[in-house]
Amino acid sequence: MAKVKLSALVSGMSGKLNGSVFAKNRGGLYLRTKVTPVNPQTAAQVAARNLLTSFSQGWKSLTAAQRTAWNNAVENFQTTDVFGDLKKPTGLQLYIRLNANISNGGGTPITSPPLPAGVTALTTLSLSAAVTGSAFDVTFAPTPVPADTALYVEATVGLSPGINNANSKFRTIGVVAPAGTSVADLSTEYVAKFGALVEGQKIFIRAKFINLLTGEVSLGLVADGIVAA
Repeated sequence: MAKVKLSALVSGMSGKLNGSVFAKNRGGLYLRTKVTPVNPQTAAQVAARNLLTSFSQGWKSLTAAQRTAWNNAVENFQTTDVFGDLKKPTGLQLYIRLNANISNGGGTPITSPPLPAGVTALTTLSLSAAVTGSAFDVTFAPTPVPADTALYVEATVGLSPGINNANSKFRTIGVVAPAGTSVADLSTEYVAKFGALVEGQKIFIRAKFINLLTGEVSLGLVADGIVAA
């Protein structure tokens, strides 16, 4: 559904309406034709969908008291939309979101809503990659990864060095477990996902901390590096 926020004039639009999509770039607001992307049904996509389906079914198996608790907890987990307005999830949405985060970090799903506890902020992130030895080293701070926290790392396939934005190309490659230290060698995970590194290509990485007890996540940081020989 398209969103339109009005003041004296239209100040913001976002979302889909019939065959059109409202969007925004450096030039301002614009309208484009909606395009249905090809669905390749990759293993990662199937796994993600199965995870969401699993938690949707898990919601049904909760007791009435547990579902009520999740519905009452949504006030503690409001987010801000593209217009800066507070948005409150449903109990089901909150249950799925927090548990999906916990599962992505390798934690154990929860049946009762947590109280917000916060999550350590990721302060620095960098990448060093090289063809020799298939080196793919992720440097981050703070280090080590705090207790009950995981570092969730995404990356892109090798791209042209002239590309500066890869938001649509990130794919999960791995998780650094609690107490894991920087520098993290994720070469095996990267090659398994994208194949061999190619000298001169540019790779982006994106990472965030996940609180494994509450499902809260830190703001993500993005870094990039050129693959060396």
